[in-house]
Amino acid sequence: MDLSAEEIERVVASVEGGAANVADVYPLAPLQEGLLFHHLLADGGEDAYVLPAVLEFATRAKLDETVEALQRVVDRHDIYRTSIVWEGMSVPVQVVWRHAGLPVVEVTLDPRSADPVAELLAAGGASVDLGRAPLVHLYVAGLPDGRWLALMRAHHMVQDHTAVELMLREVQEFLAGRGGALPPSLPFRNFVAQARGGKERFEHERYFAELLGDVTEPTAPFGLVDTRRDGADAVRARVPFGQDLHSRLRNVSQRLGVSTATVLHVAWARVLAAVSGRQDVVFGTVLFGRMNAGAGADRVPGPFMNTLPVRVRVDELGVLAAVSAMRGQLAGLLEHEHAPLAVAQRASGVAGDTPLFTSFLNYRHNTVQDEDDGRDMVLEGVRLLFSRERTNYPLAVSVDDDGDEISLAVDAVAPVDPQAVGLLVRTAAQRLVDALEQGLAGGSDVPLSAVGVLDGAERRRVVSEWNDTAVDVPVLSLPDLFEAQVARTPDAVAVVSEGVEVSYAELDARANRLARLLIGRGLGPESVVAVAMERGVDMVVALLAVLKAGGAYLPIDPEYPADRIAFTLADAQAQCVLTGTELLSRLSGVEGVAHVPRVVVDDPAVAGGLTALDSTAPSAGERAGVLLPEHPAYVIYT
Repeated sequence: MDLSAEEIERVVASVEGGAANVADVYPLAPLQEGLLFHHLLADGGEDAYVLPAVLEFATRAKLDETVEALQRVVDRHDIYRTSIVWEGMSVPVQVVWRHAGLPVVEVTLDPRSADPVAELLAAGGASVDLGRAPLVHLYVAGLPDGRWLALMRAHHMVQDHTAVELMLREVQEFLAGRGGALPPSLPFRNFVAQARGGKERFEHERYFAELLGDVTEPTAPFGLVDTRRDGADAVRARVPFGQDLHSRLRNVSQRLGVSTATVLHVAWARVLAAVSGRQDVVFGTVLFGRMNAGAGADRVPGPFMNTLPVRVRVDELGVLAAVSAMRGQLAGLLEHEHAPLAVAQRASGVAGDTPLFTSFLNYRHNTVQDEDDGRDMVLEGVRLLFSRERTNYPLAVSVDDDGDEISLAVDAVAPVDPQAVGLLVRTAAQRLVDALEQGLAGGSDVPLSAVGVLDGAERRRVVSEWNDTAVDVPVLSLPDLFEAQVARTPDAVAVVSEGVEVSYAELDARANRLARLLIGRGLGPESVVAVAMERGVDMVVALLAVLKAGGAYLPIDPEYPADRIAFTLADAQAQCVLTGTELLSRLSGVEGVAHVPRVVVDDPAVAGGLTALDSTAPSAGERAGVLLPEHPAYVIYT
């Protein structure tokens, strides 16, 4: 990096021990850039990418030897001795410390606590100072029965899912006395150099512009568009696939020559289309990041992962073609797996401050038992009691492939039900496998859009139960229904306009008087009355009055061109025009208006005549004909 003398001073000043403790300085990896953005967005509050895990130790001695082994892992790997410096820098940098002692804070818990894990989590919080290495912290607490708990908080800046597994393996080796046999550690800087010095930025821009250039709106499942959250309110649900689906999924993937991950990307695209109301969907896929990261990348801890967009046109492809296209797209994406997400965002047609997608799929091959299975043994004598990953995305679907079984972990924010989403994905996977097997057997290539996402019970609930809304409706006209409401709530506010409030009783009385005036001029059922008025209380009164007289109203926008208004009046055979004084001059120049009777509602003579009329609703006998529910209420020209 090209750093000025002032920048070097800032870096040195941030490190405990000064220049003697600075081992290296280099830029951030692509994923780290995004993580820093969300850390700054948190502004000292809860950071979505602080990853907590609570471990249980049988004794204090077991805890101490594990902490010592963990410190030796920190000593081995530069990424665990790394801090981030950004204030006063031309670009953010990561700084490797020569030595970084693992912070261990002892916490005293309430011995009567019903949930010591929750109490320890609260004590640790969810914020980390990125400017001080290591970005792994421990909070430990003793329990009354002699067991010990340890909250380990690691920032995603320094590790991903694979790095956790590497850390646990190395801790186990040190505990077993085999630490000296571990291969030499490799620096994370090699990966950063590879990621930043691989494909030129313009190649990334060209690839994503071709893929996303005509995408102008985000794909937002359930309308969720906020990606600037800390993930604290997300709820997780697990949905197993079951052995039959697991076997069939693997079998059909092998026959197609693709990975199960490819097929499940297509299944998620189908679900996403259903829950976002779009047939052209974009979502994030989490890339392993170690495929093209150089020799030995499989044994280097650190955040190699990246999240980049995938696009599927659900309505244009059959299932066989969709799987083939997804295989090609994922293969092409690997060539750009270290591109910053911001590059893909800018290459799309979506506005800069709007997210390109708000959900992602993470396909994980697990070699260490993952979270949520309760008291799992992660090291000899050490049990995992709690583990939680968070994300800034409102909806995340993780596929946990343990080799002999597959399950889903769905994280979603309210009001989305993560269990329901998981069931949609499982059903879509089942139906997709059905369709693929049919195609491989020589059948037609089923359209992807035709793959169902609801099982039988859910389909009955959505299509039949939720739509069982039939109710007995009395055979009444619209004026009858309105008058019944007036009787129920005469004093309730019916209309508000520019600070003026009108009750149901007052609105009814004013409309009744105007209706009687219209009836007196011969208007009744099937008479068309044009209403050319500005929006407001008087217009609502006029529309209701036309209905009460038995007629149908014809809305006329006074801003329309004169020839449009003339055509509409003539074509509808309007028998009367209701208007106001201000609009009368505008209408006077319209051809044909002069031949249509006009009622200027705010004309003093008309207003005076209205006050003398009865304010009760016109009876059936008073109208010029019997009003039926089948009579027209209004005529509209679009």
